[in-house]
Amino acid sequence: MQNLEDHALLHEYVECGSEEAFAALVSRHVNKVYSVALRHTGNPAQAEEITQAVFVILARKSRGFRKGVILSGWLYHTARLTSVTFIRSELRRARRQQEAYMQNVANESSTDTWPQIAPLLDSAMADLNEKDRHAVVLRFFDQKSMREVGDAMDASEDAAKKRVTRALEKLRKYFSKRGVNSTTAIIAGVISANSVQTAPAGLAKAATSAALAKSGAAAGSSLTLIKGALKLMSWMKAKTAVVAGVGILLATGTTTMVVQRVIAKSREPSWADDPRNWAINSKVLDSLPTAFILRPTRFANTGGGMTSGKRQLWRNQPVQTLLAEAYSMPAWRTVLPTDLPRGRFDLLMTLPDHSKELLQEEIKKRFGLVAHKEMREVDVLRLKISNPNPPNLKHPASDKGSLWSDGTYNSDKIKLRNWPIGDFMRLMESYLEEPVLDETGLNGRYDLDLRWKAKPGESERDAYRRALSEQLGLELVPDRAPIQMLIVEKAN
Repeated sequence: MQNLEDHALLHEYVECGSEEAFAALVSRHVNKVYSVALRHTGNPAQAEEITQAVFVILARKSRGFRKGVILSGWLYHTARLTSVTFIRSELRRARRQQEAYMQNVANESSTDTWPQIAPLLDSAMADLNEKDRHAVVLRFFDQKSMREVGDAMDASEDAAKKRVTRALEKLRKYFSKRGVNSTTAIIAGVISANSVQTAPAGLAKAATSAALAKSGAAAGSSLTLIKGALKLMSWMKAKTAVVAGVGILLATGTTTMVVQRVIAKSREPSWADDPRNWAINSKVLDSLPTAFILRPTRFANTGGGMTSGKRQLWRNQPVQTLLAEAYSMPAWRTVLPTDLPRGRFDLLMTLPDHSKELLQEEIKKRFGLVAHKEMREVDVLRLKISNPNPPNLKHPASDKGSLWSDGTYNSDKIKLRNWPIGDFMRLMESYLEEPVLDETGLNGRYDLDLRWKAKPGESERDAYRRALSEQLGLELVPDRAPIQMLIVEKAN
């Protein structure tokens, strides 16, 4: 069985139910899958759980594979998506820290390159198109010759060489933008030498047993992981279809829905022509059908926007606003290119999920812009206590705790009930349009009243800071500090 090609083993399993064939596939690819998971988690036990989940997914989806599927590339992609599902927030934090460190690293030797690119490798691979990713996996993860890569991809050896070369150059550019300066030859060498590690003894057998068992036999955490990974895979497939056309199908839970998607010169659905459906009104927004619409503005004399749950509507907004919504980062924490596209736009997103990712794709396609988050030293305001007993900052008198909260605020006053200081700080950032770091040490929730009015010769900003000190016992101290920023740049 071990000598048969992947497609032959897969055929044996799908058509004949051969557990021996499936076990041979697991044994052949388990090291690669485990290594992807281990790079993401840094935790061998978590990597083992992810590995088992990947092969459970293989067992479930193998009967629906298209003809000629490259199993090695599919397993790599599935391992990455499953790992992302498992530890997404931790991965992002680790990547930000690594990228910040990379800013100070240059001219590294090949022996130092792998520790630098390892935290970035799988995100870089995700940036490749499917054929390029398959070529890299076959060549450097599976150690195939160029002829074997060409055979697997139904191409000549020369075509395989060109594809691998182009893919390596894309990886080099990706790493270079994140501070890892190296050559394609060194990158190829370190990926080939380090990307696949030996999985723990017994993992292949455990993964085979988990995949071939009935779904009810899996642990609750594993079932949750598998469902989450399958949902992410469905979204990734749908997102690929989005880029190709106007109409898309999105799998959301167990429900399939048609999403109306409109770009600059596409014909809009009839209801989108009615200005009343673009009203800044939550009831109107909640009543609109599922759609994604991005168009040049038709509200030149008015603007604004609103959010209702996951639904968003914006009128007459610049590209900066689109970027802020797409990447969930306010404008004052964004570094923009000097030649940012001009123009103003209307945006309507009423999808139940994944609208941020869809907007990112549209911004890349329409404006040629992408963005990533990294640590940068910038001007900040440190929020500190100046008076421990202020008149207008008190703990709530009610014992309702976190079950209630409310607030009103406009251009010259804020009145909040049962709010955490952290939420007030974010409100403060939006008014001052400058990053604020909370160094008050205040915990719990507070009632606060803040009113300000500029004196003769005093700016509104200075009046706000004076009221903050006098009424809430808080002061803002200018400083510089490294914080997470959104870096917007031209797409390759």
